[in-house]
Amino acid sequence: MDFYLDLDVDFTLTLLGIVLLVLISGFFSGSETALTASSQARLSQLSRKGNENASTVVALKKRSDSLIGAILIGNNIANIFAAALATSALITLLGESGVVFATIGMTVLIVIFGEVLPKTYAINNPDRMALAVAPVIRALVFVLTPFTWASQKVVRGTLWLFGVSVSAGLGHDEREEELRGLIEMHGGGGEDVEHERAMLRSILDLADVDVSEIMTHRRNVSMLDASAPIDDLLEQVLESPYTRLPLYSGDTDNIVGVLHVKALLRSIRSHGGAAPDDLDVVAIGNDPWFIPDTTTLLDQMQAFRKRREHFAVVVDEYGSVMGVVTLEDILEEIVGDILDEHDVVAVPGVRLQPDGSYVVNGTVTIRDLNREFEWNLPDEEASTIAGLVLHEARRIPEVGQEFAFHGLRFRILRRQRNQISLLRMTVLNRETAD
Repeated sequence: MDFYLDLDVDFTLTLLGIVLLVLISGFFSGSETALTASSQARLSQLSRKGNENASTVVALKKRSDSLIGAILIGNNIANIFAAALATSALITLLGESGVVFATIGMTVLIVIFGEVLPKTYAINNPDRMALAVAPVIRALVFVLTPFTWASQKVVRGTLWLFGVSVSAGLGHDEREEELRGLIEMHGGGGEDVEHERAMLRSILDLADVDVSEIMTHRRNVSMLDASAPIDDLLEQVLESPYTRLPLYSGDTDNIVGVLHVKALLRSIRSHGGAAPDDLDVVAIGNDPWFIPDTTTLLDQMQAFRKRREHFAVVVDEYGSVMGVVTLEDILEEIVGDILDEHDVVAVPGVRLQPDGSYVVNGTVTIRDLNREFEWNLPDEEASTIAGLVLHEARRIPEVGQEFAFHGLRFRILRRQRNQISLLRMTVLNRETAD
């Protein structure tokens, strides 16, 4: 009788031990999923606000090798110990056939309660669970540091023997691609979210876009002849919507200054409110700031901030004036067009037609189309839509010709010499265009 009583007590203790070990296994499995799936951006924000557990999670994620190693060691110890207890108990009760029942029973228990259930909860509540388990996991990582260090050395040594190197982490390009992927995943919310995505994309593109792609071309720049009579200059200034105007002498490539309307008004006021005939507009203007056309938008924006200027003249490698770029031009690349009551709004570059197609001026930039319609037209070989058609067609197209690529059909509507000035675009494959 005492033998069966002792057997029942031992079996009960063994059963409780198995249950406890399966729970510990579930804790490790859920912790691993929560800590790897939790948002580092949100936790970093909580850490900056003083949340100690968030700081712990951020620190653990930075030591991912030690973190994963410690969790795996703890998890495997719990699983193996539970399986050993179950096998021993069932062999005592059922003999050698107990091994089969122990294997089946422990597989079911560990898979359901040690893996699937805790990981399902963790994947749906990663931040909350990561914050909850952080103190315990930190202590575990500290205790198991010697074992994780040794296991890492063995793993790296084994991989080295097979010619496999362990990467130190994501490089700059990989991190940027990851960020771009997160931006594209930011869906829902309608037009506001689309605008946010466009702005975030544009910020990341600043270092890849040259000022030549967004500048105002010289043929559209309002310039003042520094030698013209003052009355003519005043009339041009009043007719212009701009507050800064380049001054040239003799030839438009010879920019000698940049006249600010406020400086002109101050000078006129200092002469009693009437402009003298001998007023030197070059003297009251600012020195021109010339920049190469290959300057990136990111570098130019930082240069604008450093020099506290808003206006620069873009020149090519031969010193010829190509156009002008302003701080507002760069900001518009991020937030979209900024129009005020003085802006001259020309004929829209893109016009939606009743049949769903678009009539587009050839000078419209690919970046503007991608941002407006969330298309993905390539802009590596050309900056305007006319340039893209020429690049893809490999010829000078005739009026009426049609081409299809990148999920859209292009029909040439108007051409001036060899330049495509107007075309019709029709979306053929919405998924490809998007």
